[in-house]
Amino acid sequence: MKRSLLLAVLLLFCGLSQAQNYKQHPLFIYSFTRYIQWPDTYSQGDFEILVLGDSPLIEELKALAQSKKVGDRAIKILKINSVSEIRKCNMLFIPADKSGQMSEVLQKIDTQSVLLMTEQPGLGAQSCINFIIKDGRLAFELNQAALTKRNLKASNELTRIATMI
Repeated sequence: MKRSLLLAVLLLFCGLSQAQNYKQHPLFIYSFTRYIQWPDTYSQGDFEILVLGDSPLIEELKALAQSKKVGDRAIKILKINSVSEIRKCNMLFIPADKSGQMSEVLQKIDTQSVLLMTEQPGLGAQSCINFIIKDGRLAFELNQAALTKRNLKASNELTRIATMI
């Protein structure tokens, strides 16, 4: 029942107009925590989300992290300034202005079980989730091959609402 309610809320926000102001991104990202399954070794300690570079998303995620948890795990948001700072985490967000570093990011995370999220048209083929604007609305592409490579599993509910790559 709770999963259906979360999915309904996510679908509602999919239908609202979005102009990259990052107000809706945290809801999507938080929903992903419920619909993506990580290996057991990534299910201990804080739930860590890294953001490469400066992005308005950081403050939005920090506000969300103050009131939400992933199960019983606190959500920790960390800004990193370079690819060399990438370390074990649950999620990694690459803003559009850092998308030129994608090949370095992919080399760094290799097959680690990191949900790699981007927001640049065309990067859905390389990342796990790529935020897009579709028909004037925030949406996302889901790359099943990238998830499988990183030993992550998406629920059927998530794959139903995603644009599949």
